[in-house]
Amino acid sequence: MILVMTVHNPEKSLSRKQRLQERQRRQLLAVDVVDKAEGKVRKAESELAVAVAEAVRVFGDEQSACEGLDMPADSLRRFLDLARDAGVDPLDTTDGSATP
Repeated sequence: MILVMTVHNPEKSLSRKQRLQERQRRQLLAVDVVDKAEGKVRKAESELAVAVAEAVRVFGDEQSACEGLDMPADSLRRFLDLARDAGVDPLDTTDGSATP
């Protein structure tokens, strides 16, 4: 009869498993941190978009707002687009604060 013995070192395989679990834990933590940061960025962009829309109302037009805010026109328009997507009309003057 021939006996075949397999050398199995449970400490090594457990160590590999632990290393893999630790790596996966760190990866999931990184994904979670990025997801939370992206949420904060989206919220900040939305708040900035509303503020830019209000600035356009106060300054009266986009060009004056660009100059007053020292913001490039393409950036201002991007925030205005975000504001419109959120239902904020930058040219709505129903409160009487700006004239068309």
